[in-house]
Amino acid sequence: MIKPITSMKNAFDLTGKTAIITGGNRGLGLGIGLAFAECGANIAILCRDAKKAEEALEELKPFGTVCKSFSCDVTDIKDVRRAVGEVYEAFDQIDILVNNAGVSCVSELLDMDEELSDWYSVINTDLNGTVHMTYEVGKRMRDAGKGGCIINVTSNAAFIVNKTQAMSPYSCAKAAGNHFTHCMAVELGKYDIRVNAIAPGFTNTELSRHIPPDMFDYINNQMPLGRFGEPIEIGALAVYLASPAAAQVTGTVQVIDGGYILSC
Repeated sequence: MIKPITSMKNAFDLTGKTAIITGGNRGLGLGIGLAFAECGANIAILCRDAKKAEEALEELKPFGTVCKSFSCDVTDIKDVRRAVGEVYEAFDQIDILVNNAGVSCVSELLDMDEELSDWYSVINTDLNGTVHMTYEVGKRMRDAGKGGCIINVTSNAAFIVNKTQAMSPYSCAKAAGNHFTHCMAVELGKYDIRVNAIAPGFTNTELSRHIPPDMFDYINNQMPLGRFGEPIEIGALAVYLASPAAAQVTGTVQVIDGGYILSC
């Protein structure tokens, strides 16, 4: 049983905790990593781009925690098993897993190639990658007997059909990710492993820079709060979910999108 907090002192402190963040070398993943490191956590970045990983480690360095990167393709269960093994050799224990790695595509289903390459690419990364990581890390958390926290980064696209872009593989993968979160919260709760999801909306990352100006303005106008989110804001929510303050929180999907889905 996870003990509740008794005061607000250190309620959001992650000192001494270690977090694996897939896709932690850029965008939302890096925003989460920076927030975690500032709150005292050690970070293990799993990604495919070694150069971007080194750049991310430089950004994390000022916080003084132990941060390392590991090569990993989350679509390949064998590669996940190898990478997770390397992480556990480098760190004594993993307390937090953030399943953030993801890809998207903009295409209507009937315009895809005959192999449905875009469909399978997104499903294999965004959904199966989350399952692979949860399986490998979840088993080790269970066997260690010290509980843990898993955060799945999904999307507000799981709740809506986005009229600005055709992206059914992404929306379906993220919707499945939300329900996978519910299932794992029930299955893993007996091991004191909490499982939650964060469903961001449009956020200022490298990807958002490619949105045409007219579409950017349209999206902003649809948001009750009138602006894109920032990666550090996603990180702040992740800190809460990983912290002692959220000891009674599991099986939730936390939407953070400036109210965008309310206007669609």
